[in-house]
Amino acid sequence: MAAAGMILAGDIGGTHARLALFERDRLDTAPAAVEIFRSHEHSGLEEIVRAFLDGHDARVDSACFGIAGPVRGGRSAATNIPWVADAHSLAAQLGSPVRLINDLEANAYGIELLKPQDFVSLNAGVADPAGNQGLISAGTGLGCSGLVPGPSGYVPFPTEGGHADFAPRNEIEIELLRYLLGRFEHVGVERVLSGPGLVNIYSFLRDTGRGAEPPWLVEQMSHGDPAATISRNGLERSSEICVQALDLFISIYGSEAGNLALRVLATGGVFIGGGIAPAVSRKFLEPAFLKSFVSKDRMEAMLTEIPVRLIMNDKAALLGAARVARLAIRKQASLG
Repeated sequence: MAAAGMILAGDIGGTHARLALFERDRLDTAPAAVEIFRSHEHSGLEEIVRAFLDGHDARVDSACFGIAGPVRGGRSAATNIPWVADAHSLAAQLGSPVRLINDLEANAYGIELLKPQDFVSLNAGVADPAGNQGLISAGTGLGCSGLVPGPSGYVPFPTEGGHADFAPRNEIEIELLRYLLGRFEHVGVERVLSGPGLVNIYSFLRDTGRGAEPPWLVEQMSHGDPAATISRNGLERSSEICVQALDLFISIYGSEAGNLALRVLATGGVFIGGGIAPAVSRKFLEPAFLKSFVSKDRMEAMLTEIPVRLIMNDKAALLGAARVARLAIRKQASLG
């Protein structure tokens, strides 16, 4: 007999698609089921949903998917995935209401459900309870979201800030921009602040003679994820060029987080999400990140007061999508 009262939540990124089933009134507990699919190995979200539900005997009452890209009219042509997701098609497949939202919007909705141990504090600050909040997340791509205070807590809103122009701050970043303009027609900040962005920074350092690329490192990168290889060797300090790449990446991350804080006036706090930050969390505790975050001339005093926390729970976006699906059920019930 199929389980009743389940919510289907999805966190759909450029590399992985995570799906989970939650009991509709028990989001504070572990999901009933979780699976991870490689996004590019499937023709679309409908196929992934079908594969997931084929392995789990569940009746879905409501579903929500956070997807990496803009959502308009219930449709999303995802930024780093070669397919289109459609809420109406998914609703017909599931026989239940479906919402598609931006993945950073889902991540932002999940913040309220996280516990204190799910965060690492990067700057204690003093949160303004009436102030906005910001979320920035680097992974396969770069996403940003804002949160505004409402009568029942913070309400997230999506952005496509990851595709805004990369703004260099010093000579090496100006040279990095010139290097990338030789490879890309437009250099958005995602070109430097993402997994592929870290590889771009590494390539810039190598190709401009700022660091040597030892044969053993070439071998490692050819047999694994290049960004993860650079991060690991940078953390272990086993390769000088990887150390340089990771240091520059963290400095740019801090600057862009500070830019987001200014753009949404995030006096209520800034959150760092995504898949990269937890893996290199100790680098965020070094001075470079916070120094870049606050270094905004006349705004430095205000930025110094903003709490900054790193999200360590990789299920934040799944929780957020589940929360949105549950809110949809409650709204429908209130309308009778």
